[in-house]
Amino acid sequence: MAFTTKLLATLASLSMLSTAYAADVQTVTDASGTQVVVPSQINAIGDAWPAHLEVLAMLGAGDKVVSYVNVDSPQKRPWLAVVNPQMHHASPAFTKTDVNVEEMLKDKPDVVFSIVTPRMRTKLEELNVPNVQLTFTNFAELEKTFDLTAQILGPQAQQRAADFNAYLEEKLQMVRSYSDTLSTQQKPRVLHVVQLNPLTIDGGHSLIDAWIQAAGGVNVAQDVHGSLKVTSKEQMLAWNPDVIILGGSAMPDPATRASDLKALENDPMWSSVNAVKHHQLYINPNGAFLWDRYGAETALQIQWAAKTLHPEHFKQLDIAKETKAFYHRFLNYDLSDTQVNEILQDLPPKTL
Repeated sequence: MAFTTKLLATLASLSMLSTAYAADVQTVTDASGTQVVVPSQINAIGDAWPAHLEVLAMLGAGDKVVSYVNVDSPQKRPWLAVVNPQMHHASPAFTKTDVNVEEMLKDKPDVVFSIVTPRMRTKLEELNVPNVQLTFTNFAELEKTFDLTAQILGPQAQQRAADFNAYLEEKLQMVRSYSDTLSTQQKPRVLHVVQLNPLTIDGGHSLIDAWIQAAGGVNVAQDVHGSLKVTSKEQMLAWNPDVIILGGSAMPDPATRASDLKALENDPMWSSVNAVKHHQLYINPNGAFLWDRYGAETALQIQWAAKTLHPEHFKQLDIAKETKAFYHRFLNYDLSDTQVNEILQDLPPKTL
């Protein structure tokens, strides 16, 4: 009897421990299909996906970032540091494919977010750090990614994610209410250029292709699968786009941008392209993250792209006003008129 009583007491104690442990952790399934056990309370975050740092700020967890990818330093991504000053105190513990073990041991994150990268997971498992891997190529997957991040961060973040997703859906409906009425022939043919040398573009099955389509354009490179694809100038000539949108890496130096654009227009090859011939070259806005890529400002990108491709129909759409409202609502930062113009022109902040 004494043995039975002792055994029951031990089992009860183990059950209580198990319940307490379950309350301290949660299990989520990430984009790779892996089940990851993460703490229920997240106090320190490592983020190895550059675009995702803006998402953390939007979800109210920017002050918990302890480590980031080296390309997201305050010097290289100054607008992110403006809306999230914690970036000045976090450390560059990641490259795009690797982990600085010494920094990681010092930072001690509760969780690390990254794109789907087996090498990253292996390294972090060795350090006993939970790694939630994420990816998306369209708006539905984007919303799921933001929801998953919010689930890990808690109820307040979940409400913020729901608010953002509702806003994104509202703006998608607004631009698609026009673009869906257009025939293919009525839609300008668009090339999104990431880099000029080597010529690097974004093809189909990418978020870039998704916003081009939503905004009422046809991605001339839609048969090229994926993002950041190197292509030939001969292929670009064959595509002969009506509009060329230049991403942040295409002409990164604002001081030489005007002369770079002039040189492109005077180049015998480029000048034969419809977009160049008709002065339809556009520099993409760039804020806390690149509007044209995989951050929260995708919600602004679809509006800017719609107005850029169809200015007459969207002439009442005030992108500057929308940008200011977005930063106030989602990034908890009030931009000045000067700052809005800097973001829209892909310029670094001069006034804080």
